[in-house]
Amino acid sequence: MAEGLLGRKHGMTQIFTEKGQVVPVTVMQVGPCYVTQIRTNEKEGYSAIQIGFEETRRLNKPERGHLKNLPLLKHLREVRTSQLDKYKVGQKLNAALFEVGERVDVTGISKGKGTAGVVKRHHFRGGPKTHGQSDRLRRPGSSSATTTPGRVLKGTRRAGHMGAERVTVSNLEVIQVDPERDLVTVKGAVPGPKNGLIFIKKARKQPKGKK
Repeated sequence: MAEGLLGRKHGMTQIFTEKGQVVPVTVMQVGPCYVTQIRTNEKEGYSAIQIGFEETRRLNKPERGHLKNLPLLKHLREVRTSQLDKYKVGQKLNAALFEVGERVDVTGISKGKGTAGVVKRHHFRGGPKTHGQSDRLRRPGSSSATTTPGRVLKGTRRAGHMGAERVTVSNLEVIQVDPERDLVTVKGAVPGPKNGLIFIKKARKQPKGKK
């Protein structure tokens, strides 16, 4: 079957287990997604399906042509699969793909923080508060040597744009699945703000002791 689906992050809450333990969880709307294209080894060199999520009216002519006789979908994503015979264009996929107790990976775009200094962005300690320091408390300090190469090397941690990056959180446990409302609840946090676009798929790497 397909390894993942597109969805939206609804937000975080908490639930109580039968033992009375409090578990922080994230609720996500997963699907419904539609199969919009099938890619085969004979034609494209690999096997995958293209899925679409979230209907919209704001598409240009090439996009409308690609989705001819299908709902007009805003987000498209390819998902690798070796079982192409189980799919056909126009097929609807929903949260029933996932089961309670299994592990999933969730990918999203992290919250954008704008331009940030090294203390916030890289957790630098900063300079001393005394001994003549009046305006260098949150500054990075020296970033290069005075001799060869005598410059700031690429990759040096400095102030700059923070957040708004593609982030994947692995091995989250599925706590609840509600196919009727297309909801999947996982233990822990997932990247991005509320209503942010997410891609949830079956975990690639299982934690030790889990199968």
